Amino acid sequence: MNFPPGHHHVQGVDRRLPFHCIALVLQGGGALGAYQGGVYEALVEANIHPDWVAGISIGAINAAIIAGNPPDARLDRVREFWTQVTSAGPWCTSNPFIDLARSAGARNFFDQVSASFALVCGATGFFSTRTMPPWSQRDGTSEATSFYDTSSLKMTLERLVDFDRLNAGKIRFSAGAVNVRTGNVVYFDNSTHTIMPEHIMASGALPPGFPAIEIDGEHYWDGGLVSNTPLEWLLQSDAPQDMLAFQVDVWSPRGPIPRNMAEVATRQKEIQYSSRTRPSLRQLRRVQQLRRALAALLDRIPEDLSEDEDVKLLRTSSNCHNVYNIVQLTYRAPNNEGSSKDYEFSRVSMQERWRAGYKDALRVLRHPEVFGRPTSPDGVFTFHLDQERRE
Repeated sequence: MNFPPGHHHVQGVDRRLPFHCIALVLQGGGALGAYQGGVYEALVEANIHPDWVAGISIGAINAAIIAGNPPDARLDRVREFWTQVTSAGPWCTSNPFIDLARSAGARNFFDQVSASFALVCGATGFFSTRTMPPWSQRDGTSEATSFYDTSSLKMTLERLVDFDRLNAGKIRFSAGAVNVRTGNVVYFDNSTHTIMPEHIMASGALPPGFPAIEIDGEHYWDGGLVSNTPLEWLLQSDAPQDMLAFQVDVWSPRGPIPRNMAEVATRQKEIQYSSRTRPSLRQLRRVQQLRRALAALLDRIPEDLSEDEDVKLLRTSSNCHNVYNIVQLTYRAPNNEGSSKDYEFSRVSMQERWRAGYKDALRVLRHPEVFGRPTSPDGVFTFHLDQERRE
């Protein structure tokens, strides 16, 4: 297959940047996750390799493949995953259908056919339809609580991810899921857990399509049910570190007013699954302001109080000198992509999404301020690709 330009050869030394941690933060979004592959390709070409990858759902799968492979194999393994789970279809090869399929008028029809095919048949190496409907199965079983079987995803992960390498911690890995019983968000992190395929599958177990995944007696669903953006997990880390984070979203928080029910369904998904990036950034700015104010006050504390236990506690909470560059890239779906775009697994759409991520990341990397330490009073710099706007 023909991928976008930019085949990569890993250089011996990572690009030196003035940050302790380079993070890659990947949102959930099913078939839209190919956009993240394109972003990662551009980062590799620029010799920027993450120290921490965090993901939800499809973002967790991409993140696991990156963290679970040696540097010179990561991009090829991500490509291999996306080639496997997408379908070439009659309109994606050199035949009389191709020009028709890519015309503006017909493309939406072919996308809907492709999405319908995934609904009926699944995606190779990802999920497959069950032979019997859930309501005909015994209560309490996976078959009674989901429409699809995801056992093939486990085999795919075992083939594409070296879990020994992933758990060795050379790259920190985090995957968000929701405990079905408590409703609480849980992050499976290789700094606290021994990551197995089930942890990644749990992060992407979106009901009612996919079954909950049992881990240590608890059952887990897709983390996107509560928050589809793992950025807040990174920002809540107590580790004193300066961070450059590439936040790669596949659902846009901004969009036009819907004109019909199909557009209502699309816009509802976009708003629901683009959640929490902006609140997380507002909270980060507020926390940083409070930390710096606290540090300034502690500097004026009389010396005879410096050993007070309360003062010591406050000092440990005032890591105000940390700085954060948050670079946001968001997939902008073309008009022909409707509410089924997250399960439209055609090869041609995957290639287009990958290419969009690659080009967007190249645009970001042209801006030198992305790589400089923030100079704002709160130590936070955000860059929004959609408007090439700095804050």
